Amino acid sequence: MAFLDLAHLDKSYGANHVVKDFNLAIEKGEFVSLLGPSGCGKTTVLRMVGGFEVPSAGTIHIDGQDVTSLKSNQRNIGMVFQAYALFPNLTVAQNVAFGLKVAGVSKAETAERVTEMLSLIGLADLGNRYPFQLSGGQQQRVALARALAVRPKVLLLDEPLSALDAKIRASLRREIRSIQQRLGITTIFVTHDQEEALSMSDRVVVMSGGRADQIGTPHQVYNRPATRFVASFVGTLNTFDATVTDPATGTVRLGDSTVVLNRPVEAASGAAITLALRPESATLGAGNPGDVTLMGRITEVQFLGAIIRITADLGGHDLTLDTFNRAATPPPHIGEEVTISLPPDGLVALVA
Repeated sequence: MAFLDLAHLDKSYGANHVVKDFNLAIEKGEFVSLLGPSGCGKTTVLRMVGGFEVPSAGTIHIDGQDVTSLKSNQRNIGMVFQAYALFPNLTVAQNVAFGLKVAGVSKAETAERVTEMLSLIGLADLGNRYPFQLSGGQQQRVALARALAVRPKVLLLDEPLSALDAKIRASLRREIRSIQQRLGITTIFVTHDQEEALSMSDRVVVMSGGRADQIGTPHQVYNRPATRFVASFVGTLNTFDATVTDPATGTVRLGDSTVVLNRPVEAASGAAITLALRPESATLGAGNPGDVTLMGRITEVQFLGAIIRITADLGGHDLTLDTFNRAATPPPHIGEEVTISLPPDGLVALVA
């Protein structure tokens, strides 16, 4: 059994079935993100793990112990909320010490642990300040220190960065990941931000309609989406209608071209499927032998600094491709006729 094991979790509020047969096994020290749009059930799963919601069905095991019926304070869980939830009348040090005081830890050990936690989050000199005297990023670090001070078995993070501006968010997510790796604490992170999930996680669980559509590494989820929802939700995507001609070899018909994917397609011969392609997989000009070659006309060019995003009209079908900015090579002009190459290994067959 995994260190944190969620088996067949269900949660309903009357007729509203928000989590459906959810299964997830997390190893000790692993960082797993639950990613999905609002209402997909990700926060409800987190709250069931934390003991704030009771499952309608299913079990939760932590370190071999069935905690499904235990209260939140009996699970040795640390939780960080989106809204910080710091006590405004307590100093930073007192906020960090709060859980230790409730647990009856001695004053000497509490003082030592608070000093350790404030050093860990880089706020060693701010222990006597109050929350209102801190920035949003500093307040969130204090909330993290408070959750970690009790040395929990599992750390739960409920969209902790969503209230911060983009620059602070990027900096803090690196800090959180670094601290998590240093402590080796098993962590579940809930977010609707795909960049956060992909950049921080060992594995990502993409949720839709109360279910886990796909569980995999960031590389797997991005490059080999298992369903149309995952493909469309994670990253930018081009899609093409195609027809299966040989399911075993993944041979499909795309327009006037035959494409061999060299991997099985779970659809019958003659079935209509969708081929998906990330913008960075397509290239301007002739590609490698075996690539699908299409003719198009440039309709839009967006200069994004390191990346140039180009949109081309392929006879009524728009295709987006990304290319690196190179100082010596100017981007194409709007209206220019171009050749676009699609590599078979970049095409993903979507049948679900």
